[in-house]
Amino acid sequence: MMRTLSDMHRVALVVTDGTPLFELAPPCEVFGIDRSDLGVPWYDFAIHGSPGARIGGLFRADTISSLETISTADTVIVPACRSVDEPPPGDLVDAVRSAYDAGARIASLCTGAFVLAAAGLLDGRRAATHWAHADELAEWYPSVKVDADVLYVDEGQVLTSAGKAAAMDLCLHLVRTDHGAAIANALARRLVVPPHRAGGQAQFVAAPVPDGRDHPLAELTSWALARLGQPLTVGDLARQVNVGPRQLTRLFIAATGTTPLQWLLVQRVYRAQELLETTDDGIERIAAACGMGTATTLRRHFSKTVGVPPDSYRRTFRAGRISA
Repeated sequence: MMRTLSDMHRVALVVTDGTPLFELAPPCEVFGIDRSDLGVPWYDFAIHGSPGARIGGLFRADTISSLETISTADTVIVPACRSVDEPPPGDLVDAVRSAYDAGARIASLCTGAFVLAAAGLLDGRRAATHWAHADELAEWYPSVKVDADVLYVDEGQVLTSAGKAAAMDLCLHLVRTDHGAAIANALARRLVVPPHRAGGQAQFVAAPVPDGRDHPLAELTSWALARLGQPLTVGDLARQVNVGPRQLTRLFIAATGTTPLQWLLVQRVYRAQELLETTDDGIERIAAACGMGTATTLRRHFSKTVGVPPDSYRRTFRAGRISA
């Protein structure tokens, strides 16, 4: 069973010879810097692995703890492998499995999913990895339900992400799970990254949103976020950028991997999360403030998106514990 938030302070980042540099940066930035000025106790972060492991082909790590000690961590993060053409190191697989058995939350970034699969932690579970290696993961570990399209998958005690930027998305998701949307959003603003990209968002989109001078969605999303309490429609959004509803939908799918209405619904749920965490407002008032209209509508969409009803979500964070 996963530990409660009061215990969830020790984060172990695993490093082995050949670990790519990019996937190490997000967990180091998110968990390795003291963020207690955000108003919550921050994480006790340590890097574990083999002394002298070469990182990204650029330098060697010589100030790390041993792999055997990750079993004392509360969260273990496994970044990308050096190569998926060879089995993961046996000592790493054994250490990750031991940490899982001890109750640690295990998260993989990019091809780190191959380590979790080798440890048997993904058997029967959905899992994400970099889209370029999804077929290999599915072929080598047929009991894993590989999802090649999403940014990350949260299966409770085991979480997996796609590659590169999705590693930051998963790290922020862990902070949001532990400390709530308000803290995660505040951290995202400091890092100058999107506050939340839902795990189900597509890994690959045809055109990322550039600045407002070149793409109508750049300013539209900010405009919509400032008006979540209003009953916005696709027509309202389309008129704001002087395009038709069908063209807007095409632009949204190309830039975000989802439709305007689905994007808007998810943003309303995230706003509701913040209000549940930071105010004493009743469910009806929160439903109106985030554009859901009624408490019944909010409860239905909130439960489907977050996994628990709004009332339970509020009690969880007021009690200072992680939701299972």
